[in-house]
Amino acid sequence: MADGDPRARDRAVFVISVAAELAGVHPQTLRIYERKGLVRPKRTVSNSRRYSERDIDRLREIQELTTQGVNLAGVRRIMDLDRQVAELEAKVAAMVEEIAAQEARHVAELEALRRAGRHDLVLWSPKALVHEPRRDGRQGRGRRDPGPGA
Repeated sequence: MADGDPRARDRAVFVISVAAELAGVHPQTLRIYERKGLVRPKRTVSNSRRYSERDIDRLREIQELTTQGVNLAGVRRIMDLDRQVAELEAKVAAMVEEIAAQEARHVAELEALRRAGRHDLVLWSPKALVHEPRRDGRQGRGRRDPGPGA
């Protein structure tokens, strides 16, 4: 099923006996995995199970984990955490893209203002502030760092 359509991996085409053979388990094991909520095969009109390539990959992963000694509750937890990590990675990637786009817009706006001759805007850096505790122990305000020549 290596055609160019990404949805091809989700097409439920394998009957339970073929899916079990591809995953290297007994068909009854697949029924147990379904009952435990580890895999959700599609159902035909006649209510028979059909497994997709993605389901087969998941079954192989379950088989690998159980072979390593992880029980089915642990397998479920690991798979849930993997799903959550993938979702969070996608969110972080989207946020990084958005921040990069915002930065590019801000830099372009600043450059446009500089070219327009506006000098009333100053680029601020948090490193320019130095914190000096007050001698009387109260919280004090920072002072401007005079720089290396002062």
